Amino acid sequence: MTESLVESGSLLSRWRRGFRRAYWTADWPAFAGPDWLTRIMDVEINGVLFKKQGRTIGRLKLTAPDGRECVVYLKRHYVLPRRDGLLAVLFPNRARSPGLQEWEHLEWARTQGLPVPRAMAAGELVGPHGRLQSFLAVAELTDQKALHEAIPLAAEQLDPSAFRSWKRSLTDELVRLSLAFHGKHAFHKDWYLCHFYIDEADTGRVPGSWVGRVTVIDLHRMTLHPFTGLWRRVKDLAQLLYSADVDGLTDRDRLGFWARYRKATRFAGLIALFAKMKWRLYQRHNAPKG
Repeated sequence: MTESLVESGSLLSRWRRGFRRAYWTADWPAFAGPDWLTRIMDVEINGVLFKKQGRTIGRLKLTAPDGRECVVYLKRHYVLPRRDGLLAVLFPNRARSPGLQEWEHLEWARTQGLPVPRAMAAGELVGPHGRLQSFLAVAELTDQKALHEAIPLAAEQLDPSAFRSWKRSLTDELVRLSLAFHGKHAFHKDWYLCHFYIDEADTGRVPGSWVGRVTVIDLHRMTLHPFTGLWRRVKDLAQLLYSADVDGLTDRDRLGFWARYRKATRFAGLIALFAKMKWRLYQRHNAPKG
């Protein structure tokens, strides 16, 4: 169940005084406190994981009065383009900030049955004269690892035969997820292995099925493109191909992904051709200089 605060008012009031839009899960205030919205942008976090150009990401551990604990990754944007703030003032019913946009993407994915982290709270804070800030709190995927780290770890822990089975079944799930997103005209735009998470315990065993065991994170750039899907598929798949250069993966594994993906999609040959070209562009662009 989701609760919300949507402040309205006249255009002049929004311009002079600002306004707030926030959404949160029913249990969020028990962890964050009753006045959490007034403090969310100022909460101090030890060990900020990312800080750059007016935005931060940090891991925040919260405890409810009854002793329950909640760990979230809190993304905060302190300085956003004034243009987006002005648009928020003019059209207050549409998300204009990264925090609220990602909340909407996560909620959309959840309703579609796609495996994404639980969004706990998000908001858009519009100050006087269109000064815009936003935040998003996403539940931590505790004891999970991103695939670019999990695959080499599994290669170390499993015998060669088991590791091959592990990769084949995991590839089936990556194909299924790619088709699930793309079939709904949803394109991640950062479809890298580092944005797929699995339980660390699954690096030491071969699950009977990977369905429901892989979670997709960081949907802030995701968009729906019903009319330009072919090119969007190319970019997503090229990113996945580029990121698959990790210990434990071989050309045979990459070809196995393509063989499975192309059986279930139209224009597969054209997609494969352009994805390979895009992959080579990524390689050249990111190659060490000098």
